[in-house]
Amino acid sequence: MWTSRTTRCCSAVALTVGFTLLSGLPSWGVSGLASARSAKANRVNRPPLAFFPVATLWTIPLNTGLTAPPAFENVHAFFPIEGDRIAAYDLARRERLWIESAATTIAPAASPDLLFVVERDALVALRVSDGSVAWRQPFSETLAVPPVWDNGWLVVATIDEAVLAFRGSDGTIIWRQAIGSAAHAPPALAAYRVYVPTEDGRVVALRVDTGTELWSHRLGGAASDILAFDERLYVGSKDNALHCLKTEDGEEAWRWKTGGDVIGLPVVHEHGVYFVSLDNVLRGLNRHSGNQRWKRPLPLRPTEGPMKVAETLFVRGVSPKLPAYKMTDGTTAGDGPTSGDIAAPLHVTTVPGIYGPVLIIVTRDIVKGATVTALASSPEPTLATTVPVLPNAVTFNRNAPPQPSIPRQ
Repeated sequence: MWTSRTTRCCSAVALTVGFTLLSGLPSWGVSGLASARSAKANRVNRPPLAFFPVATLWTIPLNTGLTAPPAFENVHAFFPIEGDRIAAYDLARRERLWIESAATTIAPAASPDLLFVVERDALVALRVSDGSVAWRQPFSETLAVPPVWDNGWLVVATIDEAVLAFRGSDGTIIWRQAIGSAAHAPPALAAYRVYVPTEDGRVVALRVDTGTELWSHRLGGAASDILAFDERLYVGSKDNALHCLKTEDGEEAWRWKTGGDVIGLPVVHEHGVYFVSLDNVLRGLNRHSGNQRWKRPLPLRPTEGPMKVAETLFVRGVSPKLPAYKMTDGTTAGDGPTSGDIAAPLHVTTVPGIYGPVLIIVTRDIVKGATVTALASSPEPTLATTVPVLPNAVTFNRNAPPQPSIPRQ
């Protein structure tokens, strides 16, 4: 199953500041933090944007099939395609940047500057700007899940139950740690730690700088994608539950039982956490207490976690249908327009000149191959700002002398 990799780090500042010396990453410093606070203070407050009604902005036909899930980094998209190639696109300008040879059968990982590709005998970093090779690291091990990049760290997990961390800038290996099980979903990085969901039903926390194991917490089944924050993380499992763990020691804060395996990456927004399970239900819980706020039966079997777009949750499944639900109460918001079976995880970005988020959908067709479609909110028609002139209208002149009244008959 292809899993969404839109974002996994919720502590970018912590990782960047904490390990600047080791990883060669730039540190924000005091002035950078002050600028961030200033930008937040000057931000214009706008009401929550309703994504529906929705309209198609544009489509890009790839004219070939995908061989692995794509990678996204903001408006840049990287598609592994037939013929052992990767095609890079700028989604904002709707143009192909480059196409290069790269034999991979697993999703790449993208940073703002580099694209990390797992080939048969090497890890390769391609420059986002032109597709040229920045570095190549011999590597013949088979990965259990796609690689993950976050704040200068490239982390991979092998089928031989090992986790490795590389410096993203030059491919230097920093550490290797055996964890006693293969990863069941990609690792997540946050607050000085790497969290690995394992096949044997554990979440393993490692130090991001050394790989030292900090704690291990056993769930009741294989762990799914992890959404990690500074103090808590949220992870589903094949034990039919969503678990909330404390990041300091792995202790369980709460869990919510469902009627099926909990899959994919959860979504957190303000006080809620939202997720899907294989009893074909979308649920919204209180993120702090785990109490259920609402649940909604799905018209399809989900294949990944929900995707937040404005105040709306989209759910991809085994169907061309792309239903959406309001985050407030789980009621139906509408269906996203699609032109075939959805072939890759959903992606959300922003495009200059477009107010609000843009949803990127990749569909497939046996004849035409893959097609990339961009959707955005289409506002309702506005009310007329002028009043039409009525027939036989009477006009008045303020400066005209008063007219004598006409007596009634």
